Amino acid sequence: MISEPGQIGGPRLRAVDPWLPGRPWPGRAKQLLSDEERARLATFASIVRLKKGEQVYAAGDPAKAVFNIISGVVKAYKQMPDGALHVASFLYPEDLLGLSEEGRYANSAEAITPVTAYRLTLEALQRLSKDAELEFHVITKLCHELREAQRHAVLLAQKHALSKLAMFLQLQEHIQSTNGALSEIYLPMNRSDIADYVSMSLAAVSRGFRTLVSRGVINYRDRRHVTIIDREVFDKLAKNSGP
Repeated sequence: MISEPGQIGGPRLRAVDPWLPGRPWPGRAKQLLSDEERARLATFASIVRLKKGEQVYAAGDPAKAVFNIISGVVKAYKQMPDGALHVASFLYPEDLLGLSEEGRYANSAEAITPVTAYRLTLEALQRLSKDAELEFHVITKLCHELREAQRHAVLLAQKHALSKLAMFLQLQEHIQSTNGALSEIYLPMNRSDIADYVSMSLAAVSRGFRTLVSRGVINYRDRRHVTIIDREVFDKLAKNSGP
């Protein structure tokens, strides 16, 4: 991990406002921080650059900072007692990471692409603890991420393999389309990461994607880019009511 001084511009937080009426789907997300708030945070932040596969922090390490992704994608995961990995979330630009419990990181985090992020120490954030508006914006972002965690929990409860994969793709589509219209879904993670996220074997994930392609539900431009071909069937599968 390479660290360097922060730059003017500052951290960005984008989220769907949980208090607005209507469904929190694409097009409703907004930038939470004003230019003034971003510039103020930048004075406390440093910039870190990580290579693909580099660990941001490990579960159980003392929680000394939170990170705001500028570019790239990070996976948050936990290694289970039997050695299996459970991927809790994939984090994209303008997301926060650094969930802690009793002063230690609750999960491990790893860059799955080259990543650039702001690093804000907890000590620096505590200096801003009296800024009620900034705290409200952080709470809004955390509510946004809590909804994504709830959707992941619903996904894991599904029995049908194709429903799990459709829900996974739908969730990635939702996360990515909060920044605007989306013609295809970008999958920066590998198939093993997806398997660890949906709690399926690698073979079952590969077989499930082949089935979705053969049924004309999705199509690949390459291994990283997916297009939904049959939206009606796809939505039924994501609701666990498909074939």
